[in-house]
Amino acid sequence: MASKHIVFSFAAFAAFAAASAAQAQVGAAVTADIGTTGLGLHLVVPMETTLNGRFGINYFKHDFDKRSGQVDYKLDGKLMTFDALFDWYLISNSNFRLTGGLMYNGSRFDALGKPAADGKFTFNGKTYTAADVGTLRGEVRFRRAAPYLGIGWGNALTPNKRWNFQTDLGVYHQGKAQVKLGSWGCTTSATVCNALVRDLDVEEVRLTDEVSDYKLYPVLRASVSYSF
Repeated sequence: MASKHIVFSFAAFAAFAAASAAQAQVGAAVTADIGTTGLGLHLVVPMETTLNGRFGINYFKHDFDKRSGQVDYKLDGKLMTFDALFDWYLISNSNFRLTGGLMYNGSRFDALGKPAADGKFTFNGKTYTAADVGTLRGEVRFRRAAPYLGIGWGNALTPNKRWNFQTDLGVYHQGKAQVKLGSWGCTTSATVCNALVRDLDVEEVRLTDEVSDYKLYPVLRASVSYSF
């Protein structure tokens, strides 16, 4: 429910900013982007003489294998962010800008644990068979509201120029990872299944500490824009 409130507030804020900018009657631009946040589309609107607002969405799907601790995981990653950014050009008609704003971070990773070659899993130094574990699944999410800070080059609203090119270099703070790890289908004794739950809790804490090294996500983007 809280994430829905964040999305609504984000959308309302972006709409208000765009509406305010529209009153300036100076025009706007759309951009197509590619970079570490995936593929993106943005609307750029003038706010003040040296300030533009940028609102859009980015998406990137990334599936990969990763070994963590003594377990191999197959990860299904979906990186999705919504931007409300503000580009401040220190000098009028300059290409260099400072950018700040807020991103709604809807990124997530779903993990499927795979047994070792001998068909066994090891958690917290203890070994379990595939029948003990059943299906091992995990998910990783981050804080929804992520502040962004960066620099860039290029202005999508350059006067008398329809097509423009821009670059972004920055970082957004997504905070400590939220990790859930559990097994479904333990078919052995209740004693073994209960011990498995306890060891998976320890593994979940270890995974949380490991993934939380990525509190800051780097942003490197290139964009082509068309103004109208």
